[in-house]
Amino acid sequence: MRFKSELKNIRVFSKLVAALSSLEKIAWVRLDDETVRFTVIPDTGSQVWASFSMDFIFDNYALQSAEPNNTINLELPLGPLQRALRSALNGVSASIRLTKKDGVPVLSMTITTTAAPTKEPQGVSRFGGATANIAGHHHAHSDDNNDADPDPDDDNGIFAHEPLETSLHREREKIITQDIPVRVLHPDTVETIMQPKVREPDVNIQLPPLLQLKAISDRFTKLAVASRASASGSGSGSASASSASPKLELSANMHGGLRLRLDTDTLDVESQWSGLENPELDPGQLECAIEDHPSTRFREAGPDKWATVRVDGKDWSKVLSVGRLEGRVIACFAHDHALIMYVYVPQYDDTGAEDSVVTYYVSSFSL
Repeated sequence: MRFKSELKNIRVFSKLVAALSSLEKIAWVRLDDETVRFTVIPDTGSQVWASFSMDFIFDNYALQSAEPNNTINLELPLGPLQRALRSALNGVSASIRLTKKDGVPVLSMTITTTAAPTKEPQGVSRFGGATANIAGHHHAHSDDNNDADPDPDDDNGIFAHEPLETSLHREREKIITQDIPVRVLHPDTVETIMQPKVREPDVNIQLPPLLQLKAISDRFTKLAVASRASASGSGSGSASASSASPKLELSANMHGGLRLRLDTDTLDVESQWSGLENPELDPGQLECAIEDHPSTRFREAGPDKWATVRVDGKDWSKVLSVGRLEGRVIACFAHDHALIMYVYVPQYDDTGAEDSVVTYYVSSFSL
């Protein structure tokens, strides 16, 4: 089993790992000849399935294993990987390889950085500072009766200070190695990891910028927490109710509308967006005719027909942190069932390549 590669798109890679680590500390990573997949399945909350072409993250890579397509499955702690990538952000280059240290498998990341050179003096004496001081002393105490300049060729072996016109500054390379402990998983272990099955969505819509949506969602969540704390302090709420994460109601229609709502016993606030895009579905990807698809029925029912899911406020905030990737996001609503969110990450160095996709599965809570 062998894997080594140079890293590319480190900034995007770092943002992805930061978004994943907000949901869970451990990820399953699957490498093969063509793709690298990151899967995060927490005990509770939303799942993430991210798929990238190998050359999105890796360059000049070598991958070899006894499994079909040279597949390697790893269990990877996201925290150490995030710290290593943070160090690589300011580096000149970075590489990674799968190896063993003291019998423990690790992903070893080698980062090359440059250290600023020490500042050199602007002028130097050819025979050192001590001799230069002697020369200055000799000139200051010359005989008054001999005002003529001394013979320039007769300086007792001493030259005056000269400016150093050729820069001798050299950037020094600094090598940093960070080891990330991993577990190599047997193929039988990962066969049980399956993507969730979700029925055909009722509404598909392109979301507004996720960081904007996250700011409003977080505000609603804080309002709900403060309201519960106030109710609990007045004796009208239980301790368990006040500690539970608030539920937010997210709705969309097939006429470009999106609505975020907080509805509690004491609060009812909402934000709405309009004019959003409802992407056309590809008939070749559907299990039924386009005219029989649920989204067609929702479109025909008009703008008052909403598909709604109820999400955990704190979990939803973690999901929206993927907005730092700045990709186009399509949300598919299965009414009262689930929300599937597709984050498309463009190949910045290859505009002709297909976008990579990060997929979030968010379950809906019942009333």
